[in-house]
Amino acid sequence: MEIYILIISVLVALESSVILYLTVAKRSGQKSKSKPMFVDTSALIDGRLLALAESGFLSNDLVYIPQSVIAELHMLADGSSSDKRAKARLGLDIVSELQSVTDLNVLIYKDDVEAPEGVDQRLLNLAKKENGTICTVDYNLNKVATTYGIGVANINNLAKNLRLQYLPGDAFRVHLSTKGSDPFQAVGHLDDGTMVVVDQANSVIGTTQDVVCTRSIQTAAGRMVFARLANQPSAKKNNHKRTRPVRRSDNQ
Repeated sequence: MEIYILIISVLVALESSVILYLTVAKRSGQKSKSKPMFVDTSALIDGRLLALAESGFLSNDLVYIPQSVIAELHMLADGSSSDKRAKARLGLDIVSELQSVTDLNVLIYKDDVEAPEGVDQRLLNLAKKENGTICTVDYNLNKVATTYGIGVANINNLAKNLRLQYLPGDAFRVHLSTKGSDPFQAVGHLDDGTMVVVDQANSVIGTTQDVVCTRSIQTAAGRMVFARLANQPSAKKNNHKRTRPVRRSDNQ
């Protein structure tokens, strides 16, 4: 009886070991599939990368900062231009702050400090070698990387896509589907989900209208656009002309 119990115990232990091994192997495989993101000098100097990291948008991403990039920052920090010195020192500070962000895997990639081919070309070569992407705000590097088939995370493009789509005075069309909080308002939505509140439009709910943006706001819940119907005149203050009282002498 004890032999059977021993055999069953061994089998259970082996089964548990196999399950544990497969789980670890699966996780390791998933981790290895994540593409590393190589950060260039312009992205570090820009500073917005740190805000993205702290907001959680880069959680669990593998961020590589090549030694050649740090060397370029060091060279600029020791340069003669005071403006470039300040930006380069900011970039070096951001490297340190990125390393302290929780849930962000930041590694200093050990390439050659000197890059005879140029730091940008070095980044392209590394990204291609490691099957990674490039984080930059450099327009030309973005174009070249795209030509090489390398993925690019351009912070400028991200900021452009996140900005308010319409500014005061811009005209656009929107389908008005429901009533607003004010009984005279109508509410519609843009393709990206942005809510559009149109004043004095309750009579045209259920139709698509040309409207003009009057105000745009960004809230914690998302973006919101206020507008008026295009055929409705904008509200203007009535500037009443002051009339001078008629004196008898004027009629003479």
